[in-house]
Amino acid sequence: MTSTLKRLGALTTLALACQTLVHAAEPVLNIYSARHYQTDEALYSDFTKQTGIKINRLDGKEDELLERIKNEGRNSPADILITVDAARLEMADDAGLFQPINSKVLQSRIPDHLRTPNWIAFSTRARAIVYNRAGVKAEWVQTYADLANPRLKGQVCMRSGSHPYNLSLGASMIAHEGEAATEAWARGLVQNFAREPKGGDTDQLKAVAAGECGVTISNSYYLARLLRSTKPADRKAADALNIVWPNQKTYGAHINVSGAGIIKTAPNKEAAIKFLEYLSSDKAQAYFADGNNEWPAVSSVKIDNEALKAMGNFKADTLPMEDMARNAVKAQKAFDRAGWR
Repeated sequence: MTSTLKRLGALTTLALACQTLVHAAEPVLNIYSARHYQTDEALYSDFTKQTGIKINRLDGKEDELLERIKNEGRNSPADILITVDAARLEMADDAGLFQPINSKVLQSRIPDHLRTPNWIAFSTRARAIVYNRAGVKAEWVQTYADLANPRLKGQVCMRSGSHPYNLSLGASMIAHEGEAATEAWARGLVQNFAREPKGGDTDQLKAVAAGECGVTISNSYYLARLLRSTKPADRKAADALNIVWPNQKTYGAHINVSGAGIIKTAPNKEAAIKFLEYLSSDKAQAYFADGNNEWPAVSSVKIDNEALKAMGNFKADTLPMEDMARNAVKAQKAFDRAGWR
């Protein structure tokens, strides 16, 4: 049996378990999650400890989970969909999978630009510029646009242009600067590639540290992981790198999110709202920072993460997630035309 079939089989088994447990006497919450961080286990167990609501979680890839919910229709046991990208959340909303979230707690805790009527962000991560200290000067890479400057020819490493992290960046650039300018930027970026796009953000950081290229764009928490690592190789890589928060004189560094929405047919709506409200609590918000190197969506929450503190304060883009996410398809087309695949 292939790994794909095994995974789908596991999804089916877990979904059937959820359907059975929905009707059990004990209060339950069925979560479909594309957020795969082991550190989140403490969040789930703490929520159950506080509320007595048992969580049944179905893990999978974003596209698989979206398709499953569509196919299950009104019989879906899913209460909440969690994913790690605003564009995917907006895609689910456009497909009619979410219902309005009515919560005064969330309205007061989550900033306007990090929520829509039908889904919320509960943690953020910045798309930062990271460069090799020995090969690139900080003044060369102060904006995303700088990475398309011919001065950096053969110096840029990037992951695929079809990855949601890069699509969300492109979508935000379209919102700020227009589709034509974003495509022109992508063309310049491609001309500066040191190699064909491959691997994830950590692979790009290690390539920059090794001198295979001079600069990349990475989600901030990947760099924080290297900074907090006890592995000698990771520490050596981190020592070779430096970070620039882009576009500080204009709209700020691009922000992406982890977020969630309540499924329209949720059988446990009250429990779902309680869970989203719990995610906005000081305790849960601090855990996103301290456990997974993300920034809390609630800015007043104090964090205890030396890696995040070491990277310094910065101006974040406050473009509404809704405005950014709706440009994801345009970003993909622009990147395809530019040859960034």
